[in-house]
Amino acid sequence: MKIILKALLAPIRMTIRLLVHLFALVTYISSFALGIISTLLGMLAVLVLLTTSIQNGIILLVLAFLISPLGLPMLAVKLMTGLAKCGVWLGERIN
Repeated sequence: MKIILKALLAPIRMTIRLLVHLFALVTYISSFALGIISTLLGMLAVLVLLTTSIQNGIILLVLAFLISPLGLPMLAVKLMTGLAKCGVWLGERIN
C-alpha cells in the first residue's frame, strides 16, 4: 500500500519542488529589479516630502517600502517556504 501511495504522490512532490525552484528564481530576479526601483522611488519620496506635499511623500514612501525586498517579495518568500514545507510534509507522511 505504501509503495502505491509513493508512486501516486511522487509526481506531486516533484511538481512542488520544481515550482518552488522556479518561484525562487523569479523572486530573486524581481527582488533585484524592484530593489533598484524602490531606491529611486524612496529618493523621489524624500524629495517630494521636502518640497511639495507631506501626504504625497508619505504615500510614495509606503509604495517604496511595498516594492522593496522587505515588502511584497518577502511575502512571496514566505508563501514559497510554506509550499516547500507542504512538499516536505507530504514526503514525511508517505515514508
